[in-house]
Amino acid sequence: MEFNDYQKLANRTLLGNEQVLTNCALGLASESGEVIDLIKKYTFNGEDLNRAELVKEMGDVMWYLSQIAEWADIPFEEVAQQNITKLNARYGKQHDEKKA
Repeated sequence: MEFNDYQKLANRTLLGNEQVLTNCALGLASESGEVIDLIKKYTFNGEDLNRAELVKEMGDVMWYLSQIAEWADIPFEEVAQQNITKLNARYGKQHDEKKA
């Protein structure tokens, strides 16, 4: 799936039109906390890493990110591409070698 396609499909499930940015920012923080909690339990409590739950929570994080981008009229593809460009500039050859 393309990032921009995801962004548009995800936007169909956005409810409300007041304080969307604040709602999405708070949701992003909350869902990021869920990801962090799963990793904390794995790292420090000796629990198995629940892959299915991790994927679900990461999807929730992605949903909120995509909707913040949608609110700001930023194509999600642009966010992803700019991040890869930044990583390439920062890590150069090291980053390219990991792709191979």
